[in-house]
Amino acid sequence: VDKGLAEEEKGVQLMKPIPTLGALLKKGKDAGCFGTKMRSLIKLADADGIKAIVDQQFDIGKKIIQAGLVPIIEPEVDIKSPEKAQAEVILKANLLDQLSNLDPDQKVMLKLTLPSVDNFYKECIEHPNCLRVVALSGGYTRDEANTYLSKNKGMV
Repeated sequence: VDKGLAEEEKGVQLMKPIPTLGALLKKGKDAGCFGTKMRSLIKLADADGIKAIVDQQFDIGKKIIQAGLVPIIEPEVDIKSPEKAQAEVILKANLLDQLSNLDPDQKVMLKLTLPSVDNFYKECIEHPNCLRVVALSGGYTRDEANTYLSKNKGMV
């Protein structure tokens, strides 16, 4: 449902405003869609920037849930970032905070860049509000992505 990325601030690119979100969600629900994704981009390990991305993703995600669809939260971490591993640590902490603030019946999927550390998103995969954690190759070759994915149990 996103309308592209805003200009980079604090090492991240938030989503641009989505003025027709309600209409898009109704159209998707009426068409029998399961869910929809939203993409943001993390370039640096800036705690404020990453928190802003996760907050924005979950705020819109809750509207998607209210419309009867499943949000696919996609805060992509740039695989070329010199701070990729540090950004992932900040991202995971924010994701777990937001997942823990959902009601038991509010379910989301996470689409996450293959992590620098094996099984890094284990707590997200096991979280009761998370249906699935889907791997985002983010520019890796297929062979590289398959190698990283094989080291992340439960990530699909």
